[in-house]
Amino acid sequence: MATVSSLTYDDLGSAAQRDRRRRILDATVSLASKGGFDAVQMRAVAELADVALGTLYRYFPSKIHLLVSALARQFEETEANLGRRTIPGEDPADRVTYVLTRATRGMQRDPNLTEALTRAFMFADSTVAGEIHVVGLKLTAMLNRALQGEQYVEGAEPTDREIAVARVISDVWLAALVSWVTGRTTAEEVSEHLETAVELILR
Repeated sequence: MATVSSLTYDDLGSAAQRDRRRRILDATVSLASKGGFDAVQMRAVAELADVALGTLYRYFPSKIHLLVSALARQFEETEANLGRRTIPGEDPADRVTYVLTRATRGMQRDPNLTEALTRAFMFADSTVAGEIHVVGLKLTAMLNRALQGEQYVEGAEPTDREIAVARVISDVWLAALVSWVTGRTTAEEVSEHLETAVELILR
C-alpha cells in the first residue's frame, strides 16, 4: 500500500515536470469521462499521458491518489472561475446555494467522471490524507468566497466559524453526490437536499 503523497504542482521545480503532471491529470479525466472509475488504470493513464509507468507512480503512488488529485484540480478550477465574477445572491445562503448548484450541475453533466472522482474519495484511506486535505482546502476556499461575498479577500485566513460551516456544507454536498452516483437519488433531489441543508445551517 502506498504511504507517500502525490507530487503537487508546487512540489515540481521545472515547467517540464509541471506539464507532465498536467498531462497525467488530463489523461485521468479523459479516461474517467469515457468509462468511469474502472476505466482509470495506471498503465492506460501512462500511455495516454505519454509518460513511463514508473514516472507516473513517482507522481501519483496509486489510482486513488491520482483520482483524488484530479478532484482537487476540479474544485480549484471551479473556485478560480468564481473569482472572475460577482457571485449573485442577497445573503450567504443565496450565494452558497448558487455555488453548489452550479458546481453540482457541472459534475452531473459528466456522470462517468463524477462517479470516478466520488468513488475515489470514498475509498481513500489514511495514505491519501494529503490529497484529501487539499480537496478540503479547495472546497473551503470556494464556499468561503460565497459566504463572504464582496467582503472576500483573496488569501485571507477564514475564521474558525467559516471553516466549520464550510466543512459541514462540504460533507453534506459530497454525501449527496455519493447518493446520486449510486443511483439512490435523482439530480433534482440532490438540489433540494442541498437547498434544505443550506437553509438550516445559514438562516
